[in-house]
Amino acid sequence: MIALARKLGQNYAYVVAGVVFLALLVAAGLRSAPGVMIVPLERAFGWSRDVISLSAAIGIFLYGLAGPFAAALMQRFGIRRVLVAALALMAVSTAASSAMTRPAHLMLTWGVLSGVGAGCVAVVLGAAVVNRWFTTNRGLMMGLLTASTATGTLIFMPLLAALAESGGWRPVVWAVAAACAALIPLALWLVPERPADVGLRPYGAAADAPAVAGPPATGLLQAAFGALARATGKRDFWFLIGTFFICGFTTNGLIGTHFIALCSDRGLAEVQAAGLLAAMGAFDLIGTTLSGWLTDRYDPRKLLFVYYGLRGLSLMFLPFSDFSFYSLGVFTVFYGLDWIATVPPTLKLANESFGEREAPVVFGWIVAGHQLGAAAAAFFAGAMRTVQGDYFYAFLIAGGTGLIAALLALQVRGARPGRLAVA
Repeated sequence: MIALARKLGQNYAYVVAGVVFLALLVAAGLRSAPGVMIVPLERAFGWSRDVISLSAAIGIFLYGLAGPFAAALMQRFGIRRVLVAALALMAVSTAASSAMTRPAHLMLTWGVLSGVGAGCVAVVLGAAVVNRWFTTNRGLMMGLLTASTATGTLIFMPLLAALAESGGWRPVVWAVAAACAALIPLALWLVPERPADVGLRPYGAAADAPAVAGPPATGLLQAAFGALARATGKRDFWFLIGTFFICGFTTNGLIGTHFIALCSDRGLAEVQAAGLLAAMGAFDLIGTTLSGWLTDRYDPRKLLFVYYGLRGLSLMFLPFSDFSFYSLGVFTVFYGLDWIATVPPTLKLANESFGEREAPVVFGWIVAGHQLGAAAAAFFAGAMRTVQGDYFYAFLIAGGTGLIAALLALQVRGARPGRLAVA
């Protein structure tokens, strides 16, 4: 590791970012797997869709709730240790689910354990790595790392859907577990704790730049809840967590969990629906990376206003479409470009509002709000489908919340620079 780092110099930051990109990609594949497993589990066990959706909701909620504690763990024990432990937990819990026979087993493995593990390999991990390893191009790098969620969908969803269609839900389980386990040695080999550990400075840092001091060593609960207590006294925290709640409600909670089932209701095969999700992932890879570039240059509040507004309109359009190739194609492109483009501007506003020392933990709480919204949507849409027999009003309501988030984003103060410099 040290020899490679010295050979590459500051560019080694991109190696670390690449490993983290892969880890985020696999975690995204794990979290998207329940969307593929809904119909196969219905067929195999006769479980109702709201029961299966509840397990997905638990996993999504804990995925977000783990964020601030994961950030505190990274500060106390290090990024590499937390990353390796999380990958191991994800691999073991998903593999153990292959023996499940009751809904309680589904809740424990795909809900509780995999949710906690994936929560440590989430947006907060990307934020911690970007803040620690990069001085310049932070928005762009956060966009790229965030886009790994889309890339995970792009790579995993068609494969997992094909496995589910040909062999049921168990091949899906083993594919995800193997992917998680395969990354453990890579993380151990290539991810040092800090640039200084391998004789480097963060990418873009000047030769005489002072080292950025980490937060004081504190207990896990003190670090997580202390940052939360200080953040709740600022109005920006409530606007950011509110908009990110809606972000989760309108993305992985609704589309990520129920889009395949929705398409199945309208007569599309699971593999076709998964292909559409994969196409969304491809467009989001472009959109989120572009969002990171834009965040380095323009007012993040205005970017969030545009992103949430367009997302809300696209979700309100979908229930009225005829699910033809043309209408679904329009939705796939329009929605895909905007899927999680909100992350880079939200992280920038968090850094501006709370400072670089506390921002990773505070951002973890904001991400927890995102996943709480996603969990609410995962269960809400499943319950609406069980009660009403379709997803019509679930999508209309989600679209309306997107328009609300667009207005809330303009209320965030952040640094409010008079003139935004071009990075």
